[in-house]
Amino acid sequence: MTRVRHTLRTATEIVDAGLAPRSAEAEIARVAERHAVAITPAMAELIDAKDAADPIARQFVPDVRELDLTPDERADPIGDHRHSPVRGIVHRYRDRVLLKIVGVCPVYCRFCFRREMVGPAADANLTADEIAQALAYIGAHPEIWEVILTGGDPLIMSPRRVAEITAALGSLAHVKIVRWHTRVPVVAPERVTADLVAALASGSKTVYVALHANHPRELTPLARDAIGRIADAGIPVVSQSVLLRGVNDNVETLEALMRAFVEARVKPYYLHHGDLAPGTEHFRTSLAEGQALARELRRRVSGLAMPTYMLDIPGGHGKVPAEDAYVDAGAGTVIAPSGAVFRTDGSCAP
Repeated sequence: MTRVRHTLRTATEIVDAGLAPRSAEAEIARVAERHAVAITPAMAELIDAKDAADPIARQFVPDVRELDLTPDERADPIGDHRHSPVRGIVHRYRDRVLLKIVGVCPVYCRFCFRREMVGPAADANLTADEIAQALAYIGAHPEIWEVILTGGDPLIMSPRRVAEITAALGSLAHVKIVRWHTRVPVVAPERVTADLVAALASGSKTVYVALHANHPRELTPLARDAIGRIADAGIPVVSQSVLLRGVNDNVETLEALMRAFVEARVKPYYLHHGDLAPGTEHFRTSLAEGQALARELRRRVSGLAMPTYMLDIPGGHGKVPAEDAYVDAGAGTVIAPSGAVFRTDGSCAP
């Protein structure tokens, strides 16, 4: 494989780097016309191009199956738009909001649940006026205790812009927790500089970083160093992963991933069931399979290394633990946070 020195964004670049055969170039290009593509050098170097089932390649190299849609898939699978009172804000739960400032990422995951909303062509980056309106909304709602920065990947912003957002949220007395959701420490660890870490820190708020990784190989020495720089600044780090067929849908991989998180000073937090994003059927497991994996994982690891297996009910009805007490995989029903019962595709249960 050719050593990759810049982010790969086209089919030709992916093939030239040796990450896919020349015979796949046209298919990759077709996918790239529909969905954003980016593979950073850190991830490109992890891919074993000789392994047709490589779990890193599966996450980042476009697959023609992404063009196959199923009737139950949705452009907005978890209902962001339904709960967006102003551009950039998602207010699904009373005491917390998502603040989506940017719509771009250092990498584009092939299973992304916001794939219809992110990428250079999505026009999802907020303008200065839109950021001011979003912050004004947060300021006008004293019930908001936690602000979750997501996107896109907010840590793709410069340290200066991160510091500006940190300061703006720091001026809101009722906001106590600021949480940044990111893949940057894993996929672009060189971006986690002293300036960025300083920009994340807040003198008045408790700051968390939620790190997305799905396979233990992603936690390279460079990634662990980047995580360490965040943790050394007193910022707790928790994990988010997605249960993905062909990536981590076996208990051995999940166990290795969760242990790697803990060793890197990351508390396993959520293991998400795959959302109904367009073109992602080949990644999704059944809920019954996920429940069985979660039960077996619990037998193997301590509570410190055990994430909560979560289902985000399609349509914006909220997320619940995908355990038997909430989700009846056999009947295909789920109890939402409101107490209402839905089918697992988000439709109303009889």
